[in-house]
Amino acid sequence: MNLQTYKPTNLYCFCDGGARGNPGPAGVGFVVKDSRGKVLVEKGEYIGKTTNNVAEYMAVIHTLEWIIHHPSSIIHNPSSINFYLDSKLVVNQLNGLFKIKNAKLMELVIQVRGLENQIKGKIVYHHIPREKNKEADRLLNKALDRVL
Repeated sequence: MNLQTYKPTNLYCFCDGGARGNPGPAGVGFVVKDSRGKVLVEKGEYIGKTTNNVAEYMAVIHTLEWIIHHPSSIIHNPSSINFYLDSKLVVNQLNGLFKIKNAKLMELVIQVRGLENQIKGKIVYHHIPREKNKEADRLLNKALDRVL
């Protein structure tokens, strides 16, 4: 890609994590779109037995890892990355509004911060209602259905 013609873009990441039971079999789903709304990836994965909150964090982690390991320079150099999750807890913890008392969640926040540091561009976390996160939820449930 010619850097002179490169135009920064924004990424829009819709993430969901969940467990059937708490803890129980869990999965993640995420969709990444560019500024034009083009879907760059949609993925669902089974992550083993864990809690809903851990699964929600793992959805963010899997999305960040995908962004870091994707070969496109548009992905590697976005001007901003907007995450949309239906978990108020995760959004508010990652935005620094809620304290993190659980040791496992603190480990996951540290992992998220380490991944964030590998990405150029501003990262913002937004809370959205479940009904606006249907794509990620569908991918999460599809991954769980394949395993269960």
